Amino acid sequence: MIRLVVLYPNKPDARFDFDYYIGTHIPLFKQRMEPFGLLRVEIDRGVPGPAPDSPPPFVTVALCVFNSPENFQKGFASHAQEIVADIPNFTNIQPQIQISEMLQ
Repeated sequence: MIRLVVLYPNKPDARFDFDYYIGTHIPLFKQRMEPFGLLRVEIDRGVPGPAPDSPPPFVTVALCVFNSPENFQKGFASHAQEIVADIPNFTNIQPQIQISEMLQ
């Protein structure tokens, strides 16, 4: 299994519409990617820490588990244009992507 991690770095002018992201973008992503082995999606919202009132390094982090790298690659190749085109609807942040093999 692999984990796709999508990180939205915090920055002073960051705009992020959580209602749109949770209500529209994530359902779109799931609908397009579940046929390609998407098993689950978890969304984390950054909170202050470790020092009080310190900004989180990331506004949000999406954790997406797929059954295989090949299936993810096929799905993303098929739907990347639509998924990426939706990003400006909820944020002005350029996401960072990490794909990892899950060891545990």
